[in-house]
Amino acid sequence: MEASIIAITILWSFLYIYSMLGSLDFGAGFWGMIYGRKNNTGASLIANRFLSPTWEVTNVFLVLFVVALYSFFPFAAAMLGILFILPIGLGLVLLTIRTTFMVFSHSVKRYGRLLQVISGITGVLIPALLVSILPVTLGGFVTMNNGEPELLYGKLLTSFTTYAHILFGLCTQLFLSSLFLADYASVSNDQKAAQLYRKHAIMAGPVTIIVAVLTLFTLNHEASWFLANAEKQIYGFSMSLLLFLFGYAALFLKNSNGKRGLFRYAVIFVVLQYGFAIYAYGASHLPYMVYPHLSINEAFTNPSMFYALLLASFIGLTILVPAFVLFWKLFLKDKRYLQQ
Repeated sequence: MEASIIAITILWSFLYIYSMLGSLDFGAGFWGMIYGRKNNTGASLIANRFLSPTWEVTNVFLVLFVVALYSFFPFAAAMLGILFILPIGLGLVLLTIRTTFMVFSHSVKRYGRLLQVISGITGVLIPALLVSILPVTLGGFVTMNNGEPELLYGKLLTSFTTYAHILFGLCTQLFLSSLFLADYASVSNDQKAAQLYRKHAIMAGPVTIIVAVLTLFTLNHEASWFLANAEKQIYGFSMSLLLFLFGYAALFLKNSNGKRGLFRYAVIFVVLQYGFAIYAYGASHLPYMVYPHLSINEAFTNPSMFYALLLASFIGLTILVPAFVLFWKLFLKDKRYLQQ
């Protein structure tokens, strides 16, 4: 396997992990805002209890992704920086505001409701800004002016494919977060909240699949190269659909409490579903980072630097992985925390 393929696979893996954690994080913030004023349900408490420790972990993977991107593909920095300065810049501003409220709201309790509103609104806007990058990389929205890339904002903001991608991202976020919070509530012995989130997952699941299919039909003719590559990844996309059906079916099976929903199995199947879909999408995107102006080979660092970075990444992960395992045991598995 070529070094550039290994590098893009590592980068895509960080993106996959961040997309999963980000969906849970931002989605939990949204549900916490929606149910924040409804005192007859524990849905808000479940969302906020999950959100409290996890937003910090999510940001760690965002940093890892950015560091890996500009380490393995340094010659992409100029083009990507110019093209994505507006969506990424606005996203970072909103992320800073969200993080600030996360830090200080626990010290000043009277701002608790404001935190829920800020977390909920930014939980919608930040993913929308990040997902809007995807159609840009497929072609048709970038032009070269005197050797400098220029993003056609007018065309991007009036394109159906832009809003289809954003809608798909938001549907994915609501589906994943409601599914995981159902499992989280079940482990916390809050069956009422678990069944409430189960209903949201049942509604959001099919909508997400439908929007994903419709998004393909909104792609510009410049993205025909991507569709041709996607046809070659039919195995990955088929496995994704099959795993979705398994996960969705698990929501209707009865668990040990006599309630409907084998949530842990549903979460596992759906996470695997998105894994197959994301890697199939990434394989379809090769060999371009931004079509047709930037390929992975053009942006890739020299081989000797790559292997040094690969070793550094391995050492870093050997330190981080035990920390994440400890985090899982303390906040996502320990019933003393879950059932407080």
